[in-house]
Amino acid sequence: MLPQHLKQIRVLMINATENLERTLFRLEQGFELQFRLGPNLQGRRVVVHTNYPLEGQHFKQNNFRVLAWSYPTGREDDSDKFCSLDLKIAGSYQYYFGYGDTERSGGGYIVVDPVLHVGADNRILALDCITIQTYLSKCLGHLDDWPDRLRVAKESGYNMIHFTPLQTLGESRSCYSLADQLSFNPEFSPDGQSYSWADVGALVEKLKKEWNMLCITDVVYNHTAANSGWLKEHPECGYNLVNSPHLRPAWVLDRAIWHLTTRVAEGHYKAKGLPADVTNESHLKAIRSVLWQDVYPQIKLWEFYQLKVDDAVEQFRTRLLNGTKPDQSKTAGKKGLNIIQDPNYHRYGNTVDMDSALETFVPHSSSPQHIEECCRWLRQKLNELNEEQHNIMHQHQEQAANCIVGNVVYERLADHGPKLGPVNRKNPLVTRYFTFPYQDMTLEQEMQLLDQPDKTCHFLAHNGWVMGDDPLRNFAEPGSHVYVRRELVCWGDSVKLRYGNGPEDCPYLWAHMQKYTEITAKYFHGVRLDNCHSTPLHVAEFMLGVARTVCPNLYVVAELFTGSEELDNVFVTKLGITSLIREAMSAGDSHEEGRLVHRYGGEPVGAFVQPSLRPLMPSIAHAMFLDVTHDNECPIQLRSALDSLPSSAMVSMACCATGSTRGYDELVPHQISVVKEERFYPKWSPSAAPTSTGEVGFKTGIIAGKLALNKLHQELASQGFIQVFVDQVDADVVAVTRHCPSTHQSVVAVCRTAFQNPKTHQYDNNVPPMFIPGKIEEVVLEARTVERLSGSYKKDDKYINGMPEYTMEIKEHISLEESTLVKQAGVTSKGPSEFVQEITFQKLTPGSVIAFRVSLDPKAQKVAGVLRYYLTQFSPKYRRGSVADENPPEALQKPLAQLMSKLTLADLNVLLFCCDSEEQEDGGGCYSIPGWESLKYAGLQGLMSVLADIRPNNDLGHPVCANLRQGDWLIDFVSNRLIRREGPLAQVGQWLGAMFNYLKYVPRYLIPCYFDAILVSTYTTALDATHKLMSSFIQNGSSFVRYLALGSVQMCGVGRVPALPPLSTHIEDVPYRISPITGQKEQCCVSLAAGLPHFSSGIFRCWGRDTFIALRGLMLLTGRHTEARNIILAFAGTLRHGLIPNLLGEGRCARYNCRDAVWWWLQCIQDYATHVPQGHEILRCPVTRMYPTDDCEPMKPGEVEQPLYDVIQEALQRHLEGISFRERNAGPKIDMHMKDEGFNVSAKVDPATGFVTGGNRFNCGTWMDKMGESDKAKNKGMPATPRDGAAVEIVGLTKSAVRWVVELHAKGLFPYDGAKVNRDGGCGSGGKEVLISYSQWNQQLQQSFEPGYWVSGDPHDPNEKHPDLVHKKGIYKDSYGASSAWCDYQLRPNFTIAMVVSPELFTVERAWKALEVAEKKLLGPLGMKTLDPDDMVYCGVYDNALDNDNYNLAKGFNYHQGPEWLWPVGYFLRAKLYFAKKLGEETYAKTVTMVKNILSQHYTHLERSPWKGLPELTNVNGQYCPFSCETQAWSLATVLEILYDL
Repeated sequence: MLPQHLKQIRVLMINATENLERTLFRLEQGFELQFRLGPNLQGRRVVVHTNYPLEGQHFKQNNFRVLAWSYPTGREDDSDKFCSLDLKIAGSYQYYFGYGDTERSGGGYIVVDPVLHVGADNRILALDCITIQTYLSKCLGHLDDWPDRLRVAKESGYNMIHFTPLQTLGESRSCYSLADQLSFNPEFSPDGQSYSWADVGALVEKLKKEWNMLCITDVVYNHTAANSGWLKEHPECGYNLVNSPHLRPAWVLDRAIWHLTTRVAEGHYKAKGLPADVTNESHLKAIRSVLWQDVYPQIKLWEFYQLKVDDAVEQFRTRLLNGTKPDQSKTAGKKGLNIIQDPNYHRYGNTVDMDSALETFVPHSSSPQHIEECCRWLRQKLNELNEEQHNIMHQHQEQAANCIVGNVVYERLADHGPKLGPVNRKNPLVTRYFTFPYQDMTLEQEMQLLDQPDKTCHFLAHNGWVMGDDPLRNFAEPGSHVYVRRELVCWGDSVKLRYGNGPEDCPYLWAHMQKYTEITAKYFHGVRLDNCHSTPLHVAEFMLGVARTVCPNLYVVAELFTGSEELDNVFVTKLGITSLIREAMSAGDSHEEGRLVHRYGGEPVGAFVQPSLRPLMPSIAHAMFLDVTHDNECPIQLRSALDSLPSSAMVSMACCATGSTRGYDELVPHQISVVKEERFYPKWSPSAAPTSTGEVGFKTGIIAGKLALNKLHQELASQGFIQVFVDQVDADVVAVTRHCPSTHQSVVAVCRTAFQNPKTHQYDNNVPPMFIPGKIEEVVLEARTVERLSGSYKKDDKYINGMPEYTMEIKEHISLEESTLVKQAGVTSKGPSEFVQEITFQKLTPGSVIAFRVSLDPKAQKVAGVLRYYLTQFSPKYRRGSVADENPPEALQKPLAQLMSKLTLADLNVLLFCCDSEEQEDGGGCYSIPGWESLKYAGLQGLMSVLADIRPNNDLGHPVCANLRQGDWLIDFVSNRLIRREGPLAQVGQWLGAMFNYLKYVPRYLIPCYFDAILVSTYTTALDATHKLMSSFIQNGSSFVRYLALGSVQMCGVGRVPALPPLSTHIEDVPYRISPITGQKEQCCVSLAAGLPHFSSGIFRCWGRDTFIALRGLMLLTGRHTEARNIILAFAGTLRHGLIPNLLGEGRCARYNCRDAVWWWLQCIQDYATHVPQGHEILRCPVTRMYPTDDCEPMKPGEVEQPLYDVIQEALQRHLEGISFRERNAGPKIDMHMKDEGFNVSAKVDPATGFVTGGNRFNCGTWMDKMGESDKAKNKGMPATPRDGAAVEIVGLTKSAVRWVVELHAKGLFPYDGAKVNRDGGCGSGGKEVLISYSQWNQQLQQSFEPGYWVSGDPHDPNEKHPDLVHKKGIYKDSYGASSAWCDYQLRPNFTIAMVVSPELFTVERAWKALEVAEKKLLGPLGMKTLDPDDMVYCGVYDNALDNDNYNLAKGFNYHQGPEWLWPVGYFLRAKLYFAKKLGEETYAKTVTMVKNILSQHYTHLERSPWKGLPELTNVNGQYCPFSCETQAWSLATVLEILYDL
């Protein structure tokens, strides 16, 4: 078992309705595959099924099992839960998933690669190491001679042999037309011997053990030789006229064309301009006219699709006369005539569905003339339908004529065709489509056979291929007209096999082919699926399943001609094809060939280091890249003999499996035909003469060069040279680099191709110089194809011989000075770390190759090794290529984790975050990439967000990568901003600086990947350090919980100027520092920013309301108790008029213009006391008062101190007495837009209800605080949402606070049981002092709440003062006693806040009803609509820049009139969970699912957000709002609180 950090884990996100059956996912054995839930499945009960077998069990294709979910962090959310597969068996496996009533919501396939072993020691042969050579088996001679002939492959450096089928061949002698799938071809046995499969098996095993070579062979499932003996016994195995009567018309046409052939051959058509020897256009015209004049009229194919009109009308008439009515159960009363196609396809065999006729043609009465009239209509319609069939057949016949003529053109006229010569029986006009195993007879006699099934069952359809056909459709099945339209390019030697849907449809064929498969899999290491794209998928799936049972690590290759990668994937995924055959011959020029090398494998040079746990990415099929395949044209004919070596070299440099066909290396100048070739391959002899035909050796063709290239290919793959760069130097020269990312060794092969023959094409003598970065260690090989005087090529009769007139000049492993191709090599330096060698060539003639081994220059090589050495502290994957540092700099002597462990969370805020305005306070800013954009943060997260998008796609062209390659600015920025700080942060900066000092000496193209590696290591270490400083809820929490907790680090910082006023010096654990401005000692408590980037620095950073809404989530739940206490006490010190400031402004510029902040503050003190161990002790903490009286100037710290409980008492008392004041400096100085009356602040407790009420229509004292700013729209100075009166959340918060002080007093923790207030005596003076007890206030609130806030919708409800204003019933009012009474009745999300802090105020059933309305009307994807969409002023799009004359919209007036704010979702969902629990388990379970489902959207947003935050608000339906803060403290906090509740 691998340690977890080395184990490769791939994560597949599953999403509802996502079908990935055409996407290829490739995995290796030993990988773990994890299925995780995508956003639209989180919170649902998802079940994942797979047919990957349990350990120890056999794979069965239709045997699916359910995977169990793992919950690594408990069950609070679905962000981390996964189910997994440990992949240990090769093959193709299916998965699908569903939820609820949907069993299959989506699914796909995974393909696990086989592991191949060679040698006596059974070592692994990696797929990219494969070099394969194809042999036509029939050219190998007797089995005894095979080793001598196959040795050519071994000596040429191949490690795999592909044999064409070894079975008995059919009479055509084509390698792929097999007469008997089960017998070993007897021609491989000499006289008196009878070799068997076991003998072949022994040879294959010998090759594997002694030669380190594997063997694969073809399996041919699609057809069998027309003369296969078993077909006579089992004609049902093919498509014959009994089991496939739809082919009868095509058979008739086929016979007619055969008779045309015999007559043309005998000269009968000479007079009509059609001689036996077809040579020109007029002969082709004659073929067409003979078809149309003689053939088609004689066979009348349309009759097979027509009906006898008279008989049908007669039947119909009889039914009408008998009064027969249509069978409604069949017609369902629908009109429309149905014609039934005769399933046996007799002429005029079609019939009328009489029920449909009776339904469609209804006589007006039963009188004879009406019946006759009806019959006339029917006759007319049937004649029309017959005519339509005649027209359709006419079109088929036109296509048939085109195809026949096209075939004749290719076979007899075309230069690239076989030029068959005169028409005769051996070479008919066109290939026959059906077998005809009988003596000659006339066409008329043959037609009579159609009624004799014992004969027609032996007329079997041949196989072939159809140009541009859908490979997933079987062209021989009913519904296809390929045979009658003559569209099949036919193989007249092979019969297409008919498997049906499964073994029950043709038992003999399935059993026969299963045996064939088992034999093949028993003796060979792999199979090539011949004609794969035409083999029925279900057949190949079944057979490969059988093969893998016999040979679990079966190597499967195929060549596909589907024309589309997506369709290729259908075959690759369903069949588990390991490698797809690709061919260099498909390239028309060297550019295209270079593109293929680039496409088929490897990652770019300088690619990023990927984490071992990462998303499963779709891939393209693994390639088996061949210079030429055995069934394609010869490159020497299409290009030139000189191109054989350079094109082979380009193929060998590809990072995939490679190979060739026997004959290519020997320069055989023609295609070795799979049908016609009967000569033998030459044997191996090291001393073979160049002119020898029966033997080959190192002097033959390019064999010596191929050996060197094959060795190089295997070395590059086995040593991890996985990076590829292809450089098109000029029209003919291509340089291919393979690079090893751990040792930074490269091999650069420069290939000069010769696509044109130099004898007829003028090649330029000047080859441009090459610039190779680094130090050239050696010339691995240099080779040229040159002419020699060995006579010219003459085709041998007995052996497949090549061209003796060319040979190789080759040198291997020489120094640059010894090279004959290199004229000179100069060294230029490019910066401190880059040496570039300029190579000038002298003899790089067409057909030459030179390969250099290159390392970095010595300094860079050493530095890269040292960098890797320091990176091994984070992951062992850097160990290879690492070099210990002889004298490590001091900064690097301690591991980074040790340095990080000294950081506080405030330090981590600087290390990871700090947006532009925070950084500017320190005189800096975020790094800006020229021509692109600025990073979101100056800290590491700014870069990590961008790199997270660049890394998985290796997007090395990204502006950030370009910037890193161009200079050290960004590198220096990262470390210098930390070095400037003091203490542990500076030490981390110095560690980074020391790493970067090494980084600057590696070549620029490697800087992005190493910079990323250093950053990822630093970042993950910082995250570990962060979590260690937080509560166990965070440490053991899911990814979602941890992402949200990062919000605490993001929002909580100190800044250059501390935002909080000083605390009492008598408090312990208050942090101090030397002020960067004054040089004096000062407190440096963290403060909470409201949101980034708009509320992050200066006086706009801290807001009373925002701080205390976010404090529980971001500070108490994350375990930052001391810092939370400091914030509570700092704000307590600023209490004035019984209120906590809205905008803190460091206390000195505070504005006391909100009515709710003091209640959120009190809620936080309560949360602190209940959440923190011994938390109630905060009540006795000293508070240093800045404003002990309402009108005093700010006091110095420590002048007036009192315990926190006194400050709390003052706040409560002032509200009971009634607060009324005018803001200091009222006017444009503190608010440019406010009207004069708006500066008057009031808040009091209504004696009748106990509700805290206040405000007026010119100010907005709650969180919905948008003040109109537009002169144009005349809304300036008017609040959009004054919410005066008693806002519902303030009443809830009041109840919570009062209930709590009652409980505290009872426990002796709060000295006051009420407050003494002056109650007015009635005439303005002489009021009396009354004690209002808190328990009495608590009860009063309890009794008044529902009567005051519940909107029953009942017109007779005694509590309803304004039944005419009720707009939505079954909700709670937003306020009570507003100056505009209708505002009370608006549906907004604020009542859910009261539900969470004071659930006791609500009746469960009513609460649930109101929550359901809120869900239906207000809930958006991420946030809650701030106003009922049915309200006339609702508008869901916030645009603060718009200034027009629309009162409700101008200058963002609708800020809280519709846009979807995130933080209320937290309260809504928490309320939902609370009341669901009261309603029983079933409701609660459903609610948990719904909550998880909603939160999955927040998780997705958080994961993808470059700010790593949740926004302040979105526009309607979750659309992005550019005016919103990108990340907002209370949005993160309230979502974290839901997860805590879960």
